Amino acid sequence: MAVTALTVPSGSVGPLLRSWRRRRNLSQFQLSLRAAVSSRHLSFVETGRSRPSRELVLHLAEQLEIPLRERNVLLLAAGYAPVYRERSLDAADLAPARAALERFLRAHEPYPALVLDGRYTILSANDAVDRLVEGIAPALLAPPANALRVTLHPEGMALRIANFAEWSGHLLQRLRRRAALTGGPELDRLHAELAEYPGVALEPPTAAGAADILVPLRLRTEGAELAFFSTVSTFETAADITLDELCVEAFYPADAATANRLLREVALDA
Repeated sequence: MAVTALTVPSGSVGPLLRSWRRRRNLSQFQLSLRAAVSSRHLSFVETGRSRPSRELVLHLAEQLEIPLRERNVLLLAAGYAPVYRERSLDAADLAPARAALERFLRAHEPYPALVLDGRYTILSANDAVDRLVEGIAPALLAPPANALRVTLHPEGMALRIANFAEWSGHLLQRLRRRAALTGGPELDRLHAELAEYPGVALEPPTAAGAADILVPLRLRTEGAELAFFSTVSTFETAADITLDELCVEAFYPADAATANRLLREVALDA
C-alpha cells in the first residue's frame, strides 16, 4: 500500500482552499457557517496569515466535498503528510470490493456494465459490453482503454450511435461536471481532445417536450436499433483513493424491443 507521490509547495494551502471554495460557489461567510469556523480565521488561513491545523484542513476539505486525492494535496500544501492511500484494485485488502464489483457485473447480464476509474479508464466489464463495442478499432480497446474515447472516437462507436449529437453532448456535459467537481486537469485535457472529434456536440440539443424521460444511447446493430439508458454507482464511504474514484456504469434497456432482443439472444446462446 502506498500514498500517491505528490510535489506541492508547503505554505500554499491558503490559495488552494480559496480556489476550492470558489469552485463550490461559496463565500467565506457561507463556508465559515458550514464549517463552524470564524470568518476571520478562515480569511487568515486563505491569505496565509494563519497556518491551519491538520484537523482543520481535513474538516474544511470535508465541508467542501473535496476528493480524497486532492485532500492529500491540501495536507502537503499545509506542511502535513498525506493520509489517504491509493492501492491497486488488485491489492489483497481490496478483495471484498473487487468481489462486489464482479458480482454486480455478472448479475447485470445480459445488459452491459463496466467499472471505470476517475479518468474514465475501463478497469473491468461484463461480457454484454461486447455488444456496445462490436466492430470498433482494436487499438481503442487496448489498455488503458478510455470509455469516452471508445464511445466518441470516429473509429469507435460513433458511427453506430444513431443520436450521436445528443449522446456526445450528454457525455461532454457530464465530463465537464466531473472536471469541475474534482479539479482534475487530465479531465480538462480529455474534454479538449473529445471536443475535436467529428460531429461531437458540446451540449445536448435542447428539445422542448422531448418524448424520452432519460437521455438514451441509440445504437445501430444488425437488423435493429438498441436503446439504453445508464446509471452510475459509487462507493459512498470510501477511505481509499482508488475506491473513491471508482464508479460502475450500468446500461438498461430503454424500451421493450431492446429488452426482448437481448433476452432472445441469451436464450439462443443457452
